[in-house]
Amino acid sequence: MTDQTLPLSAVQEQRIRRDTRADVWFRRLLFSAALLVLLVLVGAAASTLWGGRHAFMTFGLDFITSAEWDVGAEKFGALVPIYGTLMTSFIALLLAVPTAFGIALFLSEIAPPWLRGPVATAVELLAGIPSIIYGMWGLFVFGPFMAAYISPFINDYLGAIPVIGVLFQGPPLGIGMLTAGIILAIMILPFITSVMYEVFRSVPAQLKESAYALGSTTWEVCWDIVLPYTRSAVVGGAFLGLGRALGETMAVTFVLGNAHQFSLSLMMPSSSIASVIANEFNEAYTDLHRSSLIALGFLLFVVTFFVLLAARLMLSQLSRKAGN
Repeated sequence: MTDQTLPLSAVQEQRIRRDTRADVWFRRLLFSAALLVLLVLVGAAASTLWGGRHAFMTFGLDFITSAEWDVGAEKFGALVPIYGTLMTSFIALLLAVPTAFGIALFLSEIAPPWLRGPVATAVELLAGIPSIIYGMWGLFVFGPFMAAYISPFINDYLGAIPVIGVLFQGPPLGIGMLTAGIILAIMILPFITSVMYEVFRSVPAQLKESAYALGSTTWEVCWDIVLPYTRSAVVGGAFLGLGRALGETMAVTFVLGNAHQFSLSLMMPSSSIASVIANEFNEAYTDLHRSSLIALGFLLFVVTFFVLLAARLMLSQLSRKAGN
């Protein structure tokens, strides 16, 4: 019995050619979409670098290391905004990640069905609140509460700790880097919680049921089964929240104090890169001032890029370890 290939009809050949052309154009379309993302990324970085060239050429490396920001004398340094941005984002991440982890574990593993729905809905509603509302609430409600109760306690007890006590010393103003960090933590909490909750739900039920059948407690199942299975996504969700915190503008502008004086204390007012740009860009009447603000935008782009790059490297390391 011989294998004979039947000849294709003209209609079939035309259909094959049409499908081939469609597949080629589909691949080109997807490639163009991916290339567009890279072009936008490079274009944004290049435009801010070009706009801030006057500041970089005038001040050089001192623009990054100097804490002086004097509009009248046209002396600008980015150290205070960079420090304020990094510290407030670090505080937000430090507070939000453990809280989001606990909420997500509670919703996925412990909460009864009648409670899981309302709490998950409340988390989604928090994510939908505009940032300016958080800023107004922080300025008019949380700030006075911070000044009256929390700041004096922190100053009296944490401020007396050797070495690190300098971070918690300061007058009870109610505004500053700590207040801004707490507001940012509340803002990024829903995003991190949503990511963690969804990935915790993706853990196969057979793995958890097998652990329970072997006598594991709920804590052991969460720590030894759920977390190792989803750790890459958990880290990714945390860095997603960090990226949101680094670029936040309006909420931080309300409660950070917008001061250009460098201070290690978290209780003192400071400024962030985004808040400085939002406050001063419309009033920048000299080319050097405007260029300095655009240069701040480039530095924020660079900081965010390296933070997300570190996240990608960490995720790749976790993926390799999981594969091994």
